[in-house]
Amino acid sequence: MQRDGRAGALAFGYARGIRALKSRVRPENRDPEPVPDPEPDPQAPLSDAELDRYMRQILLREVGGPGQMKLKRARVLVIGAGGLGAPVLQYLAAAGVGTIGVVDDDTVDVSNLHRQIIHTADRLGMPKVFSAQMALKEINPHVLIRPYHRRLDEDIAAELIAEYDLVLDGTDNFATRYLVNRACADTATPLISGAITQWEGQLSLFDPARGGPCYQCVFPEPPAPGLVPTCAEAGVIGPLPGVIGSMMAVEALKFLADAGQPLRGEMVLYDALWGENRKLRLKPRADCPACQGRGA
Repeated sequence: MQRDGRAGALAFGYARGIRALKSRVRPENRDPEPVPDPEPDPQAPLSDAELDRYMRQILLREVGGPGQMKLKRARVLVIGAGGLGAPVLQYLAAAGVGTIGVVDDDTVDVSNLHRQIIHTADRLGMPKVFSAQMALKEINPHVLIRPYHRRLDEDIAAELIAEYDLVLDGTDNFATRYLVNRACADTATPLISGAITQWEGQLSLFDPARGGPCYQCVFPEPPAPGLVPTCAEAGVIGPLPGVIGSMMAVEALKFLADAGQPLRGEMVLYDALWGENRKLRLKPRADCPACQGRGA
């Protein structure tokens, strides 16, 4: 017992001595306080580092310096950080879209990892929006990521969407799809929507404010419960969300940079099992309850 008391006294005296020595260190020789990285400024001119990073993209005559600056100043909201959201977020961040919001209330599960490649095994259980934020910061420190760890609902949908120039919806439930569409129609915000199941996928740009149909013009009512199973119920081949999500990202970059012909009034259907693409023409409906036929 006496030996233990002496050891404790020695340890206490040693720690006290170290504290005394540290207190005598000159301020200029002390370890500096950690300084958080400053948030990127999406309105600032392109830096030399950004020009080097985006040079292959800037070389495209449809993009150029002005187009790249449009991407930097753009604000894009991605609904869902899962199968479709993962490649969408990766490519938007890599391409230099200045402000990217991401909404999702889910956490990373091991069953996500075969297709949601933005997440990793060491982030199991982490909210997907924070996992995505970590990944995107590693991809491109020049973009601003705004995570919203919550379910999108009627209380915030229109107000949140109104803060952004473009919305990309990669959710897997029809209630959210119709809610996002209504909010986009009400705020005149263009919407790029994608969907996948098993071996098939589709995407389109819904933009009634600029003459196109909205989502509900094309799909007036949600399907009966069980008629269109989710990926969790029917399965999905791993690379399929990467294909459709990448196509959604391309459409977003085209729209934001004002390049080429966007998929307004058209829908691309992709069949991975047979390697086939089809394109459908879409028309607005004058009696649509969501957009009131604004595109008609």
